Amino acid sequence: MPEKSPFLFDVPSVSELTGKIKTLLEQNFLDVLVEGEASNVKQSANGHYYFTLKDSGAQLPCVIWRNTAQRLAIDLTDGQQIVIGGDIQVYAPHGRYQMIVNLVQQAGIGKLQQAFEQLKAKLKAEGLFDDMHKLALPIYPKTIGVVTSRTTAAFQDIKSTLEKRWPVARVKLYHASVQGINAATEIVEGINYFTNHKNVDVVIIGRGGGSLEDLWPFNEEAVARAVFHCEIPVISAVGHEVDFSISDFVADARAATPTQAAVMAVPDINEVQMRVEDLSRRLELNTLGAVQFYKDKVHHLAKSHALLAVQQKMDHAQSTISTLKEQLMNRAQSYIRYQKEILMPLSHKLDKLSPNEPLEKGFVRVWQDGKWIRSAASFSTEHSFDLEWKDHRIKKDQ
Repeated sequence: MPEKSPFLFDVPSVSELTGKIKTLLEQNFLDVLVEGEASNVKQSANGHYYFTLKDSGAQLPCVIWRNTAQRLAIDLTDGQQIVIGGDIQVYAPHGRYQMIVNLVQQAGIGKLQQAFEQLKAKLKAEGLFDDMHKLALPIYPKTIGVVTSRTTAAFQDIKSTLEKRWPVARVKLYHASVQGINAATEIVEGINYFTNHKNVDVVIIGRGGGSLEDLWPFNEEAVARAVFHCEIPVISAVGHEVDFSISDFVADARAATPTQAAVMAVPDINEVQMRVEDLSRRLELNTLGAVQFYKDKVHHLAKSHALLAVQQKMDHAQSTISTLKEQLMNRAQSYIRYQKEILMPLSHKLDKLSPNEPLEKGFVRVWQDGKWIRSAASFSTEHSFDLEWKDHRIKKDQ
């Protein structure tokens, strides 16, 4: 016979108590939200995620089944500050509870990082990062536009670097807030100003380092699109070397720091001067060398047998040409005299046949109605007529 319990009331078994706890928790903690840091993240071979959500005072075991993980398209890693949603489940065999997760969102900085990644993926898919859209930086810019705050150390670094490297260039500053609620709008206005006026050769946008929230204006979609549509090459210089912003990916060039942006924007005047001097020396040496080379070549040719033979042939040819020219002139003069002798008798004959020959001898010609009257039958006594001598003509009226 089993011994009776010494208690006057029934004592539940472990399973019974765990069952009551399971019912209590699972019925009262459905679709709850909780925030914490992900740790001990592991993904099983079948695709399930197991991890612990913790804060400074407690831990909560969690699991994300494979189908949920695929639907959420998450990439969960240790240290992420996240907000998860799901149902509390009690696993009786181990006497432990866990959350079955069906929602994962970034929390705090994580939310900004998530927004960053989403916008980055969107703009990349649209082609805003493609190299085919990027403009080449000018080699020798005359004017540099800067969009940043005039009060920041970043602008002073840019300005001093430009003055040192390329003092021949002008710097045009468009003052804009680089953090805060109005920053993105002012940055867009600055970029659009240089785009519309086209009064600079290259534009630098940026600021010094800071937190993700401080740098966030350069991750705004409006800034990215303004950079993309800018018709002037844009250098993005946001934060320190390890910082990346959306504007870095869209810009025509990315600088790790504002100082590096100034270095990228202009050449070093000292290097340019050295290059010019080197080219000048090379040009001078090459010119002198070429002149001496051709002088030596001409001197050599002047003494060569071939050149002497050519000169002799040229002298002989010149003599022959002079002789032929003289012969041609003699023949031409003889031909002209011959033609004159032939044409002279013909000229005399033409003179005799000229209708004006009788006038030269003192005869008078009669004209009537514009016609030369050659016979009395052609003359009309009722009309006026003209009398023509060799030196005069008069009109007679009837």
